[in-house]
Formats: sequence, C-alpha cells, structure tokens
Amino acid sequence: MAVLSNEDLINALEKALPEIAEEHAEAALSWTPSDWVPWDLGRNFAFLGGEDYVPEDSKLSDTAAAGLLALLLTKDNLPSFHRVLAMHFPAFSDWRQLVGVWTAEDNRHSIVLRDYLVVTRAVDPAEAETRRRIHIVAGWRQTPETVENVGPMDALALLAVHENQSVTFADKLLAYADDDVLRQIVSKIRTDDAVQAATFQAFLAAGMVADQEATIIAVDKALAGIEHIGADIADFDDRRDFIADFEDASTDAAIAKKLADELKLDSVQELSDEAEAARQRILALAAEPGA
Repeated sequence: MAVLSNEDLINALEKALPEIAEEHAEAALSWTPSDWVPWDLGRNFAFLGGEDYVPEDSKLSDTAAAGLLALLLTKDNLPSFHRVLAMHFPAFSDWRQLVGVWTAEDNRHSIVLRDYLVVTRAVDPAEAETRRRIHIVAGWRQTPETVENVGPMDALALLAVHENQSVTFADKLLAYADDDVLRQIVSKIRTDDAVQAATFQAFLAAGMVADQEATIIAVDKALAGIEHIGADIADFDDRRDFIADFEDASTDAAIAKKLADELKLDSVQELSDEAEAARQRILALAAEPGA
C-alpha cells in the first residue's frame, strides 16, 4: 500500500474538514467562563489592603484541590498543545476550524478554573502562579527531539488520546466536587473535552480512509506514550498521590478500546508488518481487564 507524503495526507484530510467542523459546531456548548465564577465570594488580598491566602481558607478536600490544580496546569499548557497541532495544521489556513476553534474552546477551561480557585481561595494563588510559570516554560513536547518525528496523524492521535484522558479525569474529579458551582464548571469542561475528543476521532476516521497505515501507527504511538494528567508537573509528588487512581492501566485500556471501536480496527486487513503489529498492540491493550 502506498504511503502518502505529509502534504498529500493533509490535503486528503482537508476534504473531511467541512463536515467534521459542522458536526463539532452542532455538538459544542456555548458558555461564558465569567458566568460560572461566584464573584460575591471574592475579597482582596494583602496587596490591595485585604488578607493573603492561608490554608484554612480552602474548603476543598486534598483530593479535589490536587485534581483541580493538576487539571488547571494541564489546561494552562494549551500553547504547547496548540504548537504541536499547528506544526502541520496552521491556524491561518482552512484548518482554523480545527486549530482555532479548539484552541478558543479549550482556553476557557483555564480561565474559569483559575477564576473559581482564586475567588473561593480554594488553592494558594501565589503558589499556583509560580507553578503555572514553571509548567508553561517547561512545556509539552517543546524540544526538537520530542517533535521531530511527529507527523500529521501523530498530532491528531495525540490530541484524541489527550482529550479522552481529560474526560476520564473530569469524571473522577466530579466525585470530589461537593460545591454545586464547581460541579457545573467541571461538567462543562468535561462536555467540551468529550466533543473535542469526538472531533479528533473523526479526523482519525478520515485518516483511515486516506492512509490507514499511518493512522494505525499514530494511534499505537499515542497510546504507548500516554502520560497521565499531572505526571509532568514539577515537585507535585505529594499531591499526585491524591489523584493516583484518576488514571491507571484500566483507563488507558478504555481509551484504546474506544479508539479501536471507532476505527473498526478488528476488521482492518492487508497491512504492512509494522502497521499490523501496531494494530495488534492496540487491540491487545483494548482487551485488557477494565477496558
């Protein structure tokens, strides 16, 4: 089977862009972050004559606080995810419908989370800001070595897996969100991530038509390289323990099963040895207990 060049593959995927963009628009929620922040609970910090944060201010459990901070920092790293995607799908082209809309939607997650956490004094805002700067400077796949072999399908598969991870993480976090406003916020983020996951999966399905070998190999690589949310945060070990069960081997397997089912990998035939080996690894992961 002929292997498409990156340019030919992107051109082939672009044919599916209008339909997938329309499906995304129909499924996406319209909401404004500022509507979901309990501003009446806010008060000044010492710089403006108020009082600085003290641990007693927080009403969250340790697990909820750790989960929200991990999710916030992941969402803060949007520029890194954007750059990886835009390497092959520039936002100033017709791919604005994928890259631009997704970026705008995902950006509101960090906006609403930070505003909520600061206004309710659920976490130390000074610490959160220090962590934000460190985390964004470190970035996600922001070295030549980590992106040199990331092709178009690799980028789409990485984001499909990541958005599915975010849905799973939000599901677990909801169990620890006692505040109804916080539950609404996390639920909206979860819905956005589920719609985004479906969008990236739709492009993977288009990839199966254009170049099924590249698509299967990309999905295999993305699944093999899963990094659980919060795993890349510096000096986070003590808090990471609180969210250790948010993602594990069973959640990885569930994502593999979802993608395998979406792409109908159990019935794909006539693959090269490399692609067939990748398909078998995906199916094996998808068949693990808990998937």
